[in-house]
Amino acid sequence: MDTAIFDQYESNVRSYCRSFPKVLVKAKGAVVTDEDGREYVDFFAGSGALNFGHNPDYMIDAMVEHLRSGALLHGMDMFTPAKREFLTYFEEHILAPRGLHYKVQFSGPTGTNAVECAVKLARLNKKRQNIFALMGAFHGMTLGALALTTDRCSRDGAGVAMGNVTHIPAPYMFPELDTVAYMERLLTDDHSGAEKPAAIVLETVQADGGIYVFDPEWLRGVRALCDKYDILMVTDDIQVGCGRTGTFFSFERAGIVPDIVTLSKSIGGCGMPLSLVLMRPELDIWEPGQHTGTFRGNQLSLVAGKAGLQYMVEHDLPSQVRRKGAIVEDYLKNEICPMDGRLTYRGIGLLWGLDLSGLGGGDAAKRMVSLCFENGLILERVGRDNSVLKLMPPLVIEDELLLKGLGLLKKSLAQLLREG
Repeated sequence: MDTAIFDQYESNVRSYCRSFPKVLVKAKGAVVTDEDGREYVDFFAGSGALNFGHNPDYMIDAMVEHLRSGALLHGMDMFTPAKREFLTYFEEHILAPRGLHYKVQFSGPTGTNAVECAVKLARLNKKRQNIFALMGAFHGMTLGALALTTDRCSRDGAGVAMGNVTHIPAPYMFPELDTVAYMERLLTDDHSGAEKPAAIVLETVQADGGIYVFDPEWLRGVRALCDKYDILMVTDDIQVGCGRTGTFFSFERAGIVPDIVTLSKSIGGCGMPLSLVLMRPELDIWEPGQHTGTFRGNQLSLVAGKAGLQYMVEHDLPSQVRRKGAIVEDYLKNEICPMDGRLTYRGIGLLWGLDLSGLGGGDAAKRMVSLCFENGLILERVGRDNSVLKLMPPLVIEDELLLKGLGLLKKSLAQLLREG
Protein backbone atom coordinates (compact mmCIF):
# COMPACT_ATOMS: atom_id res chain seq x y z
CA MET A 1 0.00 0.00 0.00
CA ASP A 2 1.86 3.05 -1.29
CA THR A 3 1.49 6.18 0.88
CA ALA A 4 4.82 7.82 0.03
CA ILE A 5 3.23 10.41 -2.27
CA PHE A 6 1.28 11.87 0.65
CA ASP A 7 4.36 12.23 2.83
CA GLN A 8 6.28 13.78 -0.05
CA TYR A 9 3.78 16.35 -1.27
CA GLU A 10 0.97 16.87 1.25
CA SER A 11 1.25 19.49 3.98
CA ASN A 12 2.16 18.56 7.54
CA VAL A 13 -1.28 19.86 8.54
CA ARG A 14 -2.82 16.50 7.57
CA SER A 15 -4.25 14.93 10.69
CA TYR A 16 -6.61 11.95 10.63
CA CYS A 17 -4.48 10.02 8.15
CA ARG A 18 -1.77 9.85 10.83
CA SER A 19 -4.12 7.82 13.02
CA PHE A 20 -5.44 5.73 10.12
CA PRO A 21 -2.39 5.24 7.86
CA LYS A 22 -4.06 3.18 5.15
CA VAL A 23 -5.38 4.12 1.72
CA LEU A 24 -9.16 3.92 2.07
CA VAL A 25 -10.88 3.11 -1.20
CA LYS A 26 -14.49 2.12 -0.55
CA ALA A 27 -17.21 2.67 2.03
CA LYS A 28 -20.79 1.62 2.54
CA GLY A 29 -23.03 2.29 5.50
CA ALA A 30 -20.80 1.99 8.57
CA VAL A 31 -18.02 -0.02 6.90
CA VAL A 32 -14.86 1.38 5.29
CA THR A 33 -12.52 -0.74 3.14
CA ASP A 34 -8.83 -0.10 2.53
CA GLU A 35 -6.70 -0.75 -0.54
CA ASP A 36 -5.78 -4.23 0.69
CA GLY A 37 -9.44 -5.18 1.06
CA ARG A 38 -9.55 -5.00 4.86
CA GLU A 39 -12.78 -3.72 6.38
CA TYR A 40 -13.20 -1.36 9.34
CA VAL A 41 -16.26 -0.55 11.43
CA ASP A 42 -16.71 3.23 11.31
CA PHE A 43 -17.31 4.89 14.70
CA PHE A 44 -16.08 8.21 13.27
CA ALA A 45 -18.73 9.03 10.63
CA GLY A 46 -16.77 11.87 9.08
CA SER A 47 -16.79 13.68 12.42
CA GLY A 48 -20.55 13.90 12.14
CA ALA A 49 -20.86 14.53 8.40
CA LEU A 50 -22.08 10.99 7.72
CA ASN A 51 -25.11 10.54 9.95
CA PHE A 52 -26.75 8.62 7.09
CA GLY A 53 -23.68 6.46 6.53
CA HIS A 54 -21.36 6.15 3.56
CA ASN A 55 -22.84 6.19 0.06
CA PRO A 56 -26.52 5.52 0.78
CA ASP A 57 -28.13 4.33 -2.43
CA TYR A 58 -31.07 6.74 -2.33
CA MET A 59 -28.73 9.75 -2.08
CA ILE A 60 -26.39 8.48 -4.77
CA ASP A 61 -29.34 7.81 -7.10
CA ALA A 62 -30.75 11.31 -6.51
CA MET A 63 -27.39 12.96 -7.18
CA VAL A 64 -26.70 10.87 -10.30
CA GLU A 65 -30.15 11.75 -11.64
CA HIS A 66 -29.40 15.44 -11.02
CA LEU A 67 -26.01 15.14 -12.73
CA ARG A 68 -27.48 13.46 -15.80
CA SER A 69 -30.39 15.87 -16.09
CA GLY A 70 -28.30 18.85 -17.14
CA ALA A 71 -29.47 20.81 -14.10
CA LEU A 72 -27.27 23.51 -12.57
CA LEU A 73 -24.37 22.26 -10.49
CA HIS A 74 -23.26 25.71 -9.40
CA GLY A 75 -25.83 28.41 -8.92
CA MET A 76 -24.55 30.92 -6.35
CA ASP A 77 -27.81 32.03 -4.69
CA MET A 78 -29.92 31.78 -7.84
CA PHE A 79 -33.41 30.27 -7.72
CA THR A 80 -33.22 26.57 -8.63
CA PRO A 81 -35.58 23.59 -8.33
CA ALA A 82 -33.11 21.84 -6.00
CA LYS A 83 -33.14 24.76 -3.59
CA ARG A 84 -36.91 25.11 -3.79
CA GLU A 85 -37.44 21.43 -3.03
CA PHE A 86 -34.98 21.43 -0.13
CA LEU A 87 -36.47 24.56 1.45
CA THR A 88 -40.03 23.29 1.02
CA TYR A 89 -39.28 19.95 2.62
CA PHE A 90 -37.23 21.49 5.43
CA GLU A 91 -40.02 23.92 6.27
CA GLU A 92 -42.89 21.45 6.03
CA HIS A 93 -41.29 18.42 7.70
CA ILE A 94 -38.61 19.79 10.07
CA LEU A 95 -39.49 23.33 11.15
CA ALA A 96 -43.29 23.49 11.04
CA PRO A 97 -43.95 20.29 13.03
CA ARG A 98 -41.75 21.70 15.80
CA GLY A 99 -43.43 25.10 15.78
CA LEU A 100 -40.20 26.76 14.68
CA HIS A 101 -40.28 29.93 12.59
CA TYR A 102 -36.89 30.54 11.05
CA LYS A 103 -35.56 32.03 7.86
CA VAL A 104 -32.81 30.01 6.21
CA GLN A 105 -29.49 31.37 4.99
CA PHE A 106 -27.12 29.30 2.87
CA SER A 107 -23.86 30.56 4.26
CA GLY A 108 -21.16 28.54 2.55
CA PRO A 109 -19.93 24.97 2.28
CA THR A 110 -18.57 24.35 5.80
CA GLY A 111 -19.62 24.63 9.42
CA THR A 112 -17.17 27.37 10.25
CA ASN A 113 -18.80 29.50 7.51
CA ALA A 114 -22.12 29.15 9.32
CA VAL A 115 -20.60 30.19 12.65
CA GLU A 116 -18.90 33.21 11.07
CA CYS A 117 -22.22 34.20 9.53
CA ALA A 118 -24.17 33.74 12.77
CA VAL A 119 -21.73 35.82 14.81
CA LYS A 120 -21.69 38.61 12.22
CA LEU A 121 -25.47 38.65 12.14
CA ALA A 122 -25.69 38.80 15.94
CA ARG A 123 -23.27 41.73 16.09
CA LEU A 124 -25.08 43.49 13.25
CA ASN A 125 -28.39 43.20 15.07
CA LYS A 126 -27.26 44.18 18.55
CA LYS A 127 -24.56 46.68 17.58
CA ARG A 128 -22.22 45.06 20.11
CA GLN A 129 -18.86 43.42 19.49
CA ASN A 130 -18.46 40.99 22.37
CA ILE A 131 -19.63 37.36 22.36
CA PHE A 132 -19.92 34.95 25.28
CA ALA A 133 -18.67 31.41 24.52
CA LEU A 134 -17.89 28.43 26.71
CA MET A 135 -14.57 26.92 27.67
CA GLY A 136 -14.24 23.56 25.95
CA ALA A 137 -16.07 24.82 22.86
CA PHE A 138 -15.17 24.00 19.28
CA HIS A 139 -16.86 26.20 16.66
CA GLY A 140 -14.49 26.19 13.69
CA MET A 141 -11.06 27.13 12.39
CA THR A 142 -11.57 30.44 10.58
CA LEU A 143 -10.64 33.44 12.69
CA GLY A 144 -14.07 34.50 13.91
CA ALA A 145 -15.12 30.96 14.81
CA LEU A 146 -11.67 30.22 16.17
CA ALA A 147 -11.99 33.12 18.58
CA LEU A 148 -14.89 31.19 20.14
CA THR A 149 -12.97 27.89 20.11
CA THR A 150 -10.76 27.18 23.12
CA ASP A 151 -8.32 24.36 22.39
CA ARG A 152 -4.79 25.69 22.58
CA CYS A 153 -3.36 23.94 19.51
CA SER A 154 -6.03 25.33 17.22
CA ARG A 155 -5.73 28.84 18.62
CA ASP A 156 -1.94 28.80 18.36
CA GLY A 157 -2.28 28.30 14.62
CA ALA A 158 -4.08 31.62 14.15
CA GLY A 159 -1.00 33.81 14.22
CA VAL A 160 -2.94 36.84 15.43
CA ALA A 161 -4.69 37.94 18.59
CA MET A 162 -8.32 36.94 18.82
CA GLY A 163 -10.57 39.22 20.83
CA ASN A 164 -14.17 40.29 21.41
CA VAL A 165 -14.99 36.98 23.11
CA THR A 166 -15.47 36.32 26.82
CA HIS A 167 -15.05 32.65 27.68
CA ILE A 168 -17.28 31.30 30.43
CA PRO A 169 -16.49 28.12 32.41
CA ALA A 170 -18.59 25.27 31.07
CA PRO A 171 -21.05 23.98 33.68
CA TYR A 172 -19.21 20.67 34.14
CA MET A 173 -15.90 22.37 34.98
CA PHE A 174 -16.92 23.65 38.41
CA PRO A 175 -20.07 21.82 39.55
CA GLU A 176 -20.36 24.10 42.56
CA LEU A 177 -20.42 27.21 40.34
CA ASP A 178 -23.74 28.43 38.97
CA THR A 179 -22.44 29.52 35.58
CA VAL A 180 -25.71 31.20 34.60
CA ALA A 181 -25.50 33.33 37.74
CA TYR A 182 -21.83 33.94 36.92
CA MET A 183 -22.76 35.31 33.49
CA GLU A 184 -25.43 37.50 35.05
CA ARG A 185 -22.84 38.87 37.47
CA LEU A 186 -20.59 39.73 34.53
CA LEU A 187 -23.49 41.63 32.99
CA THR A 188 -24.51 43.54 36.11
CA ASP A 189 -21.25 44.17 37.95
CA ASP A 190 -19.72 47.47 36.85
CA HIS A 191 -16.32 46.07 37.82
CA SER A 192 -16.57 42.77 35.94
CA GLY A 193 -14.48 44.02 33.03
CA ALA A 194 -16.72 42.19 30.56
CA GLU A 195 -18.62 43.96 27.82
CA LYS A 196 -22.26 43.02 27.30
CA PRO A 197 -22.32 40.54 24.43
CA ALA A 198 -24.39 40.47 21.29
CA ALA A 199 -24.84 36.73 21.72
CA ILE A 200 -24.08 33.65 23.76
CA VAL A 201 -22.83 30.92 21.42
CA LEU A 202 -22.88 27.32 22.62
CA GLU A 203 -23.16 23.65 21.72
CA THR A 204 -25.79 21.87 23.80
CA VAL A 205 -23.41 18.90 23.77
CA GLN A 206 -19.71 19.68 23.65
CA ALA A 207 -18.43 16.99 21.30
CA ASP A 208 -14.81 17.87 20.61
CA GLY A 209 -14.65 19.32 24.11
CA GLY A 210 -14.90 15.79 25.52
CA ILE A 211 -18.55 14.66 25.11
CA TYR A 212 -20.30 16.76 27.74
CA VAL A 213 -24.10 16.83 27.64
CA PHE A 214 -25.50 20.05 29.09
CA ASP A 215 -28.41 19.71 31.46
CA PRO A 216 -31.76 20.87 30.03
CA GLU A 217 -32.37 23.04 33.09
CA TRP A 218 -29.06 24.80 32.52
CA LEU A 219 -29.96 25.42 28.88
CA ARG A 220 -33.30 26.86 29.95
CA GLY A 221 -31.43 29.13 32.36
CA VAL A 222 -29.26 30.45 29.52
CA ARG A 223 -32.37 31.05 27.41
CA ALA A 224 -33.97 33.04 30.24
CA LEU A 225 -30.77 35.03 30.77
CA CYS A 226 -30.65 35.96 27.10
CA ASP A 227 -34.30 37.06 27.20
CA LYS A 228 -33.75 39.13 30.32
CA TYR A 229 -30.73 41.02 29.01
CA ASP A 230 -31.53 41.30 25.28
CA ILE A 231 -28.81 38.86 24.19
CA LEU A 232 -29.15 36.47 21.28
CA MET A 233 -28.86 32.74 21.95
CA VAL A 234 -26.93 31.02 19.17
CA THR A 235 -26.90 27.22 19.18
CA ASP A 236 -24.21 25.41 17.20
CA ASP A 237 -25.83 22.19 15.94
CA ILE A 238 -23.23 21.55 13.27
CA GLN A 239 -21.94 18.30 14.77
CA VAL A 240 -24.66 17.33 17.24
CA GLY A 241 -27.74 18.20 15.17
CA CYS A 242 -29.51 16.28 12.39
CA GLY A 243 -30.68 13.53 14.74
CA ARG A 244 -27.37 12.77 16.46
CA THR A 245 -28.69 13.24 20.00
CA GLY A 246 -32.04 11.51 19.43
CA THR A 247 -33.99 14.55 18.23
CA PHE A 248 -33.43 16.46 15.00
CA PHE A 249 -32.18 19.55 16.85
CA SER A 250 -30.08 18.93 19.93
CA PHE A 251 -31.85 21.69 21.87
CA GLU A 252 -35.30 20.10 21.62
CA ARG A 253 -34.82 18.13 24.85
CA ALA A 254 -34.63 21.42 26.76
CA GLY A 255 -37.82 22.85 25.26
CA ILE A 256 -36.06 26.04 24.18
CA VAL A 257 -35.98 27.98 20.91
CA PRO A 258 -32.62 29.62 20.07
CA ASP A 259 -32.57 32.89 18.17
CA ILE A 260 -30.02 31.58 15.66
CA VAL A 261 -29.03 27.99 14.84
CA THR A 262 -26.09 26.79 12.77
CA LEU A 263 -26.24 23.52 10.81
CA SER A 264 -23.73 21.80 8.58
CA LYS A 265 -22.05 18.39 8.22
CA SER A 266 -24.93 15.90 7.87
CA ILE A 267 -27.41 18.49 6.62
CA GLY A 268 -25.58 18.00 3.31
CA GLY A 269 -26.51 14.33 3.24
CA CYS A 270 -23.57 11.96 2.77
CA GLY A 271 -20.56 14.19 3.18
CA MET A 272 -21.65 16.77 0.62
CA PRO A 273 -20.70 20.33 1.65
CA LEU A 274 -23.55 22.48 2.92
CA SER A 275 -24.18 24.79 5.85
CA LEU A 276 -27.22 26.71 7.01
CA VAL A 277 -27.93 29.53 9.41
CA LEU A 278 -31.46 29.59 10.81
CA MET A 279 -32.61 32.90 12.25
CA ARG A 280 -35.74 34.43 13.67
CA PRO A 281 -37.26 36.41 10.77
CA GLU A 282 -36.87 39.79 12.49
CA LEU A 283 -33.10 39.21 12.75
CA ASP A 284 -32.73 38.95 8.99
CA ILE A 285 -31.49 42.50 8.49
CA TRP A 286 -28.76 41.74 5.96
CA GLU A 287 -28.34 44.01 2.98
CA PRO A 288 -28.31 41.98 -0.26
CA GLY A 289 -24.85 40.44 -0.66
CA GLN A 290 -23.67 41.64 2.76
CA HIS A 291 -22.57 38.10 3.62
CA THR A 292 -21.87 35.87 0.66
CA GLY A 293 -19.80 32.97 -0.66
CA THR A 294 -19.12 31.41 -4.03
CA PHE A 295 -20.15 27.90 -3.02
CA ARG A 296 -23.17 28.57 -0.83
CA GLY A 297 -26.18 26.38 -1.52
CA ASN A 298 -24.26 23.63 -3.34
CA GLN A 299 -26.79 22.03 -5.69
CA LEU A 300 -25.75 18.40 -5.22
CA SER A 301 -25.71 18.96 -1.46
CA LEU A 302 -29.27 20.25 -1.61
CA VAL A 303 -30.34 17.16 -3.55
CA ALA A 304 -28.59 14.77 -1.15
CA GLY A 305 -29.67 16.81 1.87
CA LYS A 306 -33.34 16.65 0.93
CA ALA A 307 -33.05 12.89 0.42
CA GLY A 308 -31.51 12.59 3.88
CA LEU A 309 -34.30 14.60 5.47
CA GLN A 310 -36.86 12.37 3.76
CA TYR A 311 -35.15 9.25 5.06
CA MET A 312 -35.00 10.67 8.57
CA VAL A 313 -38.69 11.54 8.62
CA GLU A 314 -39.98 8.43 6.87
CA HIS A 315 -37.92 6.04 9.02
CA ASP A 316 -38.25 8.03 12.27
CA LEU A 317 -34.48 7.96 12.59
CA PRO A 318 -34.36 9.89 15.90
CA SER A 319 -36.27 7.11 17.68
CA GLN A 320 -33.82 4.58 16.28
CA VAL A 321 -30.98 6.71 17.59
CA ARG A 322 -32.46 6.73 21.08
CA ARG A 323 -32.84 2.94 20.99
CA LYS A 324 -29.31 2.35 19.71
CA GLY A 325 -27.96 4.88 22.20
CA ALA A 326 -29.33 2.71 24.99
CA ILE A 327 -27.40 -0.25 23.53
CA VAL A 328 -24.16 1.74 23.62
CA GLU A 329 -24.77 3.02 27.14
CA ASP A 330 -25.54 -0.46 28.42
CA TYR A 331 -22.38 -1.86 26.83
CA LEU A 332 -20.16 0.90 28.22
CA LYS A 333 -21.67 0.46 31.68
CA ASN A 334 -21.66 -3.33 31.89
CA GLU A 335 -18.88 -4.48 29.56
CA ILE A 336 -16.29 -1.69 29.27
CA CYS A 337 -16.10 0.21 32.54
CA PRO A 338 -15.92 -2.91 34.78
CA MET A 339 -12.61 -3.68 33.05
CA ASP A 340 -10.94 -0.89 35.05
CA GLY A 341 -12.33 1.31 37.81
CA ARG A 342 -10.61 4.40 36.43
CA LEU A 343 -12.77 4.47 33.30
CA THR A 344 -15.78 6.75 32.97
CA TYR A 345 -18.23 7.40 30.16
CA ARG A 346 -20.87 9.94 29.16
CA GLY A 347 -23.00 10.78 26.17
CA ILE A 348 -26.41 10.89 24.54
CA GLY A 349 -28.04 9.38 21.46
CA LEU A 350 -25.26 8.02 19.27
CA LEU A 351 -22.53 10.28 20.64
CA TRP A 352 -20.56 8.76 23.53
CA GLY A 353 -17.20 9.33 25.14
CA LEU A 354 -15.00 6.85 26.99
CA ASP A 355 -12.80 8.94 29.26
CA LEU A 356 -9.27 7.61 29.75
CA SER A 357 -7.97 10.59 31.74
CA GLY A 358 -7.62 8.34 34.80
CA LEU A 359 -5.89 5.64 32.80
CA GLY A 360 -3.00 7.55 31.27
CA GLY A 361 -4.86 10.36 29.55
CA GLY A 362 -3.89 11.38 26.04
CA ASP A 363 -1.13 8.79 25.66
CA ALA A 364 -3.51 5.96 26.55
CA ALA A 365 -6.19 7.34 24.24
CA LYS A 366 -3.72 7.66 21.38
CA ARG A 367 -2.61 4.08 21.89
CA MET A 368 -6.24 2.96 22.00
CA VAL A 369 -6.99 4.64 18.65
CA SER A 370 -4.07 2.71 17.13
CA LEU A 371 -5.12 -0.59 18.70
CA CYS A 372 -8.70 -0.10 17.58
CA PHE A 373 -7.61 0.61 14.03
CA GLU A 374 -5.37 -2.46 14.01
CA ASN A 375 -8.38 -4.48 15.17
CA GLY A 376 -10.72 -2.99 12.56
CA LEU A 377 -12.41 -0.03 14.28
CA ILE A 378 -12.13 3.65 13.36
CA LEU A 379 -12.70 6.26 16.06
CA GLU A 380 -11.08 9.50 17.21
CA ARG A 381 -10.05 11.11 20.49
CA VAL A 382 -11.25 14.45 21.79
CA GLY A 383 -11.33 16.59 24.94
CA ARG A 384 -8.65 17.90 27.25
CA ASP A 385 -5.32 16.27 26.41
CA ASN A 386 -7.27 14.31 23.76
CA SER A 387 -7.99 11.77 26.49
CA VAL A 388 -11.58 10.84 25.51
CA LEU A 389 -12.44 8.25 22.87
CA LYS A 390 -15.38 9.51 20.81
CA LEU A 391 -17.89 6.87 19.72
CA MET A 392 -19.86 8.40 16.85
CA PRO A 393 -21.14 5.79 14.39
CA PRO A 394 -23.52 6.59 11.55
CA LEU A 395 -27.08 6.81 12.84
CA VAL A 396 -28.14 4.06 10.43
CA ILE A 397 -25.65 1.48 11.71
CA GLU A 398 -27.14 -1.99 12.09
CA ASP A 399 -27.40 -3.37 15.63
CA GLU A 400 -25.09 -6.27 14.80
CA LEU A 401 -22.42 -3.95 13.41
CA LEU A 402 -22.81 -1.59 16.36
CA LEU A 403 -22.20 -4.47 18.77
CA LYS A 404 -19.28 -5.69 16.65
CA GLY A 405 -17.66 -2.26 16.91
CA LEU A 406 -18.20 -2.19 20.66
CA GLY A 407 -16.66 -5.65 20.87
CA LEU A 408 -13.60 -4.39 18.99
CA LEU A 409 -13.37 -1.51 21.46
CA LYS A 410 -13.44 -4.01 24.33
CA LYS A 411 -10.80 -6.20 22.67
CA SER A 412 -8.53 -3.20 22.16
CA LEU A 413 -8.99 -2.04 25.75
CA ALA A 414 -8.04 -5.49 27.01
CA GLN A 415 -4.83 -5.26 24.99
CA LEU A 416 -4.09 -1.81 26.41
CA LEU A 417 -4.62 -3.01 29.96
CA ARG A 418 -2.31 -5.99 29.37
CA GLU A 419 0.37 -3.62 28.14
CA GLY A 420 0.16 -1.87 31.49
